[in-house]
Amino acid sequence: MNKVYASAAEALAGVVRDGQTIAVGGFGLCGIPEALIAALRDTGVKQLTCISNNAGVDGFGLGQLLATRQIKKMISSYVGENKEFERQYLAGELELEFTPQGTLAEKLRAGGSGIPAFFTKTGVGTIVADGKEIREFDGEKYVMERSLTADVALVKAWKADKAGNLVFRRTARNFNPMCAMAGKFTVAEVEQIVETGELDPDEIHLAGIFVKRLVLNTTPEKRIEQRTVRAAK
Repeated sequence: MNKVYASAAEALAGVVRDGQTIAVGGFGLCGIPEALIAALRDTGVKQLTCISNNAGVDGFGLGQLLATRQIKKMISSYVGENKEFERQYLAGELELEFTPQGTLAEKLRAGGSGIPAFFTKTGVGTIVADGKEIREFDGEKYVMERSLTADVALVKAWKADKAGNLVFRRTARNFNPMCAMAGKFTVAEVEQIVETGELDPDEIHLAGIFVKRLVLNTTPEKRIEQRTVRAAK
């Protein structure tokens, strides 16, 4: 089975459609699948539910899909860097399921592991727990959280072999492995592709069984979300 596609557009062909739930890896602008997000925008699919730690920035990352009004709902843990997100949400044009960051990671991990739900102390006694089951264990209250899966997952890795085994680079790993596992159909954008067997098994972070398609992007933009420097002396 050939998993390598010539472009991001080809990698998404026949995969994405209106109304899907899409899990997107990354943390801020670190480790986001830039080319795949742009290709998703260009497909014109709409009414999407996007699961991602946050929603990019205005005009870049998932911010592109907000600008074109392709997202109807975000499931996120942080949304503070995107003015268009704020505008749409406050205007009632965008649904938001706000989730504590660790809980979001565990919801994706559990979904990818076939675990339908779990209990956590995070959010007990707050609006996060509204409408959810509360159960007591050993004298402590816990809230039940349902796991998350997605129709399609878009992730970014540093290196892959042709079988789809992935290696992530440092903090760019972030939510990518969990998103990949939670996706029913995962497409990975990578900076290097090597022959199957060239990767040391001990350096593989995610097994190729989770990845259906690969696309090479050797020149990602890798924008810095916020740059703060000292004044010149």
